[in-house]
Amino acid sequence: MINNVYIYIFCMAAVTYLIRVLPLTLIRKPIKNKTVRSFLYYVPYVTLAVMTFPAILTATSSPIAAAAALVVAILMALWGKGLFPVAVSACVTVFIFELFINPPEIILSFFAK
Repeated sequence: MINNVYIYIFCMAAVTYLIRVLPLTLIRKPIKNKTVRSFLYYVPYVTLAVMTFPAILTATSSPIAAAAALVVAILMALWGKGLFPVAVSACVTVFIFELFINPPEIILSFFAK
């Protein structure tokens, strides 16, 4: 089988096009069913969460640091903080946890003498 990049690009373009065009052509009337409308309302949020959550836990070298940052971010978000303070606090949490879990060689060299 010959791996032709153009075939792959065409297939991806066709699938993307069909996903965007078929709902516009098949569903012309407004959706009146409350259950379907509620389901469609939450689809973007669920999709974002499903894509983001695994990346949060695998972005660091230690899952413990990632879990701690996730807990800090959730708590700050529940306390009503904005996106920037939540993101900064999560980054600082990962930095501090990574320093204690996997300290750099330069820090270890100070204590080795």
